[in-house]
Amino acid sequence: MIMDTQLASLLTAGALIVIGLFGTIYLDNLIKKVIALAFIGDGANLFLIAMGYKAGGIIYIFLPGMASNWFSQNASYPLPYALVLTSIVIGASTLAVMLGIIIVLHKKYGSISASKVLGE
Repeated sequence: MIMDTQLASLLTAGALIVIGLFGTIYLDNLIKKVIALAFIGDGANLFLIAMGYKAGGIIYIFLPGMASNWFSQNASYPLPYALVLTSIVIGASTLAVMLGIIIVLHKKYGSISASKVLGE
């Protein structure tokens, strides 16, 4: 059951990344491209979480009275969770900047079509 959950998470992460790449390359609407880029970021975050998952892992807080050998064998690895938390904050910031740029492009060109903005 545990390996099934991790495998499903990895497959979902791969699907999110592929859908995001498809949307980024083939869609013409700039807002849809930004959403596709968010899918890529979410897929990468899910991949990191799935790789850091430990079956039956406990929270990484060492309390007095815990045997260090038992704790080191049962604690989950905290680095992927810290990386994903940082990635979520950075992703939200860049998403806001990208949407702000799209607003400026819409005011200048009157369209959010990538082909019209690029003049093709």
